[in-house]
Amino acid sequence: MVERTRTIVVRRIVTAIGILCILAWSLAPVYWVVVTSLKTSQEIYSIPPTLLPRAPTLDNYRDALFGSQFARFVLNSFVVALGVTAVSAVIGALTAYPISRMSFPGRATSARLIVAAYLLPPSLLFIPLFIVLQRLGLIDTRIGLVLAYLTFTVPFCTWMLIGYFRTIPKELDEAALMDGASRLQTLTRVVLPIATPGIAVVALFAFTHAWNEFLYALVYVYSNTSKTFTAGLSGLVMGDTFIWGELMASSVIAIAPILIIYIAAQKYIVEGLAAGSVKG
Repeated sequence: MVERTRTIVVRRIVTAIGILCILAWSLAPVYWVVVTSLKTSQEIYSIPPTLLPRAPTLDNYRDALFGSQFARFVLNSFVVALGVTAVSAVIGALTAYPISRMSFPGRATSARLIVAAYLLPPSLLFIPLFIVLQRLGLIDTRIGLVLAYLTFTVPFCTWMLIGYFRTIPKELDEAALMDGASRLQTLTRVVLPIATPGIAVVALFAFTHAWNEFLYALVYVYSNTSKTFTAGLSGLVMGDTFIWGELMASSVIAIAPILIIYIAAQKYIVEGLAAGSVKG
């Protein structure tokens, strides 16, 4: 009995140490970004570096918000990410429902093609997409970015919702159809209310992907009126010169919305991921 208790205590200690190491490894870069954003330029380049700012200042945040176009870039990112999220959730739900709930020839092939589309590297698509958007006159527009981002968010949302819809009993669909509801009414009035956690998860992931995307934003947009914050941050690097204070402050500002959304939607994320991971 004593030996067993000792083994349990040792395991808990090892587990706690492992969790602390993982947390330190994950949060150390974030901590350094926040601390650097509060330092003056002299202290940022001081040797040895300081773990805490000697004289904390908000000048970097003031310069980022009011001394540059970064506030506009963040607004552009929010508009683009919101549009991508809405369209991805709608198309994903309309596509995932027949694949997961109905029987028709080619259903399994369709599901595999969706997964294959999601796995395609964006670096393989940005040149063909550039040609398409150029011919449509959508280069350097937020609408063009939304269309470009849909190429990887729609397959992801559809794939996630297929797994989540399969966890919902099909008897609910049959009951709704017997009551005279159409397939679209069954989806909107029966399935989607139950699948709210799954919708929240795919919407959050679509928003995050669109918010953090860099390659397409850098290639397809060049003016300040449409540029997103990820491309805007690159403007703070001029040759071998880095404006570290403003760069770190801008990064903190960009991280804040995603962090707030994740904290607010944590319940739905956990519930949606747990349910969507179970195949019905």
